[in-house]
Amino acid sequence: MMIFFIVGLIVHVVFFLSIFDIYFTSPLVHGMTPQRVPLAPPAKRLVLFVADGLRADSLFKPDDNGTGRAPYLRSVIEESGTWGVSHTRVPTESRPGHVALIAGFYEDVSAVAKGWKENPVEFDSVFNESRHTWCWGSPDILPMFAKGATGDHVYTYTYPPEREDFASTDASRLDTWVFDEVKDFLNVAKSNETLLNMLHEEQNVFFLHLLGIDTNGHAHRPMSKEYIENIGLVDSGVAEFVSVMDDFYGHDGKTAYIFTSDHGMTNWGSHGAGHPSETLTPLVAWGAGVQTAQREGSHKYDDNYLKEWGLETSMRVDVNQADIAPLMSSLIGVPFPVNSVGVLPLNYLNNSQHFKAESIYANAIQILEQFRVKMAQKKETTISFLFTLYQPLTDSKQMDFMRNARNLIQKGQFDEAVSIRYCEDLIVQAMEGLSYYHTYDRLFLGSSVVLGFIGWTSYVVLFILKTHISGLLMFLCIGLLVALFLMVQSSPWTYYIYCLLPVPVWFSVMREFETLASLVRSVPSLPLSKCFGYFLLVTFGIELLVVSFFYRAMLTLGLVVLALWPLVSGLYTKAKVRSLSWMLSCLFLAVFPLLPVVGREPDVNYVILFVCICFQMMQVVLCAYILTSTHSSLQLKQGLPLFNQLVSWLTLVSSFLIPLLSSTRLFHRLLSILMSLVCVYLLLSTGYEALFPPVLSWLMFAWINIEQETMNTQGSSNRTEVFFIIIAFFGCGNIASINSFDPASVYCFLTVFNPFIMGGLLMWKVLIPFVIVMCTFESIQVSTQLSSRSLFLVVLVISDLMALHFFFLVKDHGSWLDIGTSISHYVIVMSMTIFLMLLSVMTHILTSKRILIGRKRKMHFR
Repeated sequence: MMIFFIVGLIVHVVFFLSIFDIYFTSPLVHGMTPQRVPLAPPAKRLVLFVADGLRADSLFKPDDNGTGRAPYLRSVIEESGTWGVSHTRVPTESRPGHVALIAGFYEDVSAVAKGWKENPVEFDSVFNESRHTWCWGSPDILPMFAKGATGDHVYTYTYPPEREDFASTDASRLDTWVFDEVKDFLNVAKSNETLLNMLHEEQNVFFLHLLGIDTNGHAHRPMSKEYIENIGLVDSGVAEFVSVMDDFYGHDGKTAYIFTSDHGMTNWGSHGAGHPSETLTPLVAWGAGVQTAQREGSHKYDDNYLKEWGLETSMRVDVNQADIAPLMSSLIGVPFPVNSVGVLPLNYLNNSQHFKAESIYANAIQILEQFRVKMAQKKETTISFLFTLYQPLTDSKQMDFMRNARNLIQKGQFDEAVSIRYCEDLIVQAMEGLSYYHTYDRLFLGSSVVLGFIGWTSYVVLFILKTHISGLLMFLCIGLLVALFLMVQSSPWTYYIYCLLPVPVWFSVMREFETLASLVRSVPSLPLSKCFGYFLLVTFGIELLVVSFFYRAMLTLGLVVLALWPLVSGLYTKAKVRSLSWMLSCLFLAVFPLLPVVGREPDVNYVILFVCICFQMMQVVLCAYILTSTHSSLQLKQGLPLFNQLVSWLTLVSSFLIPLLSSTRLFHRLLSILMSLVCVYLLLSTGYEALFPPVLSWLMFAWINIEQETMNTQGSSNRTEVFFIIIAFFGCGNIASINSFDPASVYCFLTVFNPFIMGGLLMWKVLIPFVIVMCTFESIQVSTQLSSRSLFLVVLVISDLMALHFFFLVKDHGSWLDIGTSISHYVIVMSMTIFLMLLSVMTHILTSKRILIGRKRKMHFR
């Protein structure tokens, strides 16, 4: 069984990782020639302001009294600049947003493994192409652009990480620090000749990262007084800095300014998914080379935002977030970042038609270069007769595009406008070609993984019935042929794993051929109507679980059906009390999916047992006090009390130890586990979800009793494990969405931003109901004396069938919310299968092991 466990774990880890190789590999290629506009740029220097976490409506929408929240930027929009909405993509986090702004491409999910702080792959950026870049702001963002730059021309100035405290009395001081440091820097430069000369060179960039708005949004919500006042502080800081810059450079009119945000924020103070409040960010540009304010009578946008924001007469120019990188490159005359997929927004440029035509031409060639490299790489690693060209952009068509566009630019004014449209068409074709070659092997790899899924599931089903047959030589030959095919194509090592995994899996299936044949022979003797009924019931159950990922209310339907089970099976007449407890607990638990989403020994030492229970009851009361006290302190802006923080961490650690001190009798041990986990869950709660574990535990005790009664009367088991696992995941919310968690959940433990610790605490909050179900599952295996292997394999088969279903639902196109949700659903189901294997060991320890005090025997609970 141990070998089966290890092999199964490896197989599911491979399946788990497969979607990232099939759907979400890095889009970056290297070896392109940098492209730049051959004409003199309009600006010598550029200032980029990024107000982290600023929503578009929070900046543009006037207050209730009609006054603007950012009067300086409002005056720029109405008088001297161009504005619009910058549309971000999922995940709406700080690192991916800044990479899109400054490097011009949308980062792949491999950055998640490094918390979006380090560089999973090296990439080019506007900062890298600049002559000098000076940056001020957060230590989480700035270092990645300095580390990725060639040379030492990117200079960063950051405050200590400890200042990023959600419990800070005034998070806007982070922005005040940035503005003060920049002004001091310019004052020092006046007496430093070397620095002064550097500052007066062309193609310089100043980057001001303003984190205060994001921090206040997390701590107090975007509708709070603190968030709104921070916007006003940033606006006045920008106005003052522009004045200082103009004075420093003698009002030469050669400075371009861009003000934007990396992402927005939900009303409950989180971000990461694709809600409009997260993806709609402001963009305001003014200064050298930027189009001045334009009036517009008719509008091409039908979202009613212009009326809501009071900007009906101002021309709005929306962009995709990655389009800002080529805009900055064009303004100061540096090469476009070689990995950029942004399209230059020409409506932001105040320049000649010739300059616009040359700029969009360079932009088109830069994207076409990526297409060429991508095509060459794929051609080198594919057998020639199997390689299929992207027909809209063959080599001859590329040359025709480039030649015709260049000729149109050289002819003059009217033909330059035609050339612009020509280049924009070329960009569209090149982008589609990039996608074509990026997904070239998707069908091949997807088919291999599906074969592996089907083979593994078939083997698990037959493994329960167990017999053998040999065909090793044939499968070795198949494996060698597959490996040779991949070797000829110079395929990556991960391709070998995905394509060779089905071979041993299907070999294992064929070893069970006799079992399969006997099953086929017995089909005529089976009651077909009954078998068909069971098949429909299982199919309905699996589909109900799948649909519950999208509609939590389906879990309520499932619980109501389960509540009726004692009546349908006849158990109610034989065990009324147990059946009634089961029915009531199911109905009580059925309420939670309808609520809104939030963020044994025979010689027992009764003295020790009584002390443990009393201690845990006192601990629950203490945790309730700590939770109330912490949130009260944060509301008063007094920070996280040290005593509360110590108690919270001690409670977390002790939750793993205290159950091991209690008796291993079934009721006593499960009660101890429940109370320990409830304490931790309570500290991580922000609302009604604190009631979920107690109600779930009530149902688990009823489940144990009803299983025992079923075994006594019917000799069979009620297979509801997977349904309860899904209930544990989705009972209080949809964890498939990155932004469904409230950061306030971890405030009892820490308030200083740390993505790994915060993420770990939130993940443990998700797993606590899961552990309760698994501990109950372990208890049922022992108390009913059922085969643990059979029960486990049934759960495994159902989970794998769900995972295969979600594998076909994974998307990398359409709305970014749908893409993120499809990934999350597959990851959750695969993680659930892997956790089943790992947590079964953990729950076995929790339910059966004991730390002995004095002379006590260690026994498994009964």
